[in-house]
Amino acid sequence: LLQTLDLPELPKAAMTPREAFYAKTERIPFQESVGRICTEIVSPYPPGIPILVPGEQITRELVDYLQQVYRYGGFINGPEDIRLHTIKVVA
Repeated sequence: LLQTLDLPELPKAAMTPREAFYAKTERIPFQESVGRICTEIVSPYPPGIPILVPGEQITRELVDYLQQVYRYGGFINGPEDIRLHTIKVVA
């Protein structure tokens, strides 16, 4: 089932990874993160390749895709909350 999911478009970089990583952060519900700037690496497995890195803007497409990966038995590596109920973003 995971192979049938359409990959979302690559997110836009709003900050450099370094700027985002060292920025003041807050943890918010993942469902409410659309438009915010991510401060964590998010890698769905399979395939285990980062789909979201610090400094990139979170899109609705990414939120939907990552929730489907988890729902269909995939794993999410990288963020502190691997169930993606919450995510760290730039405050």
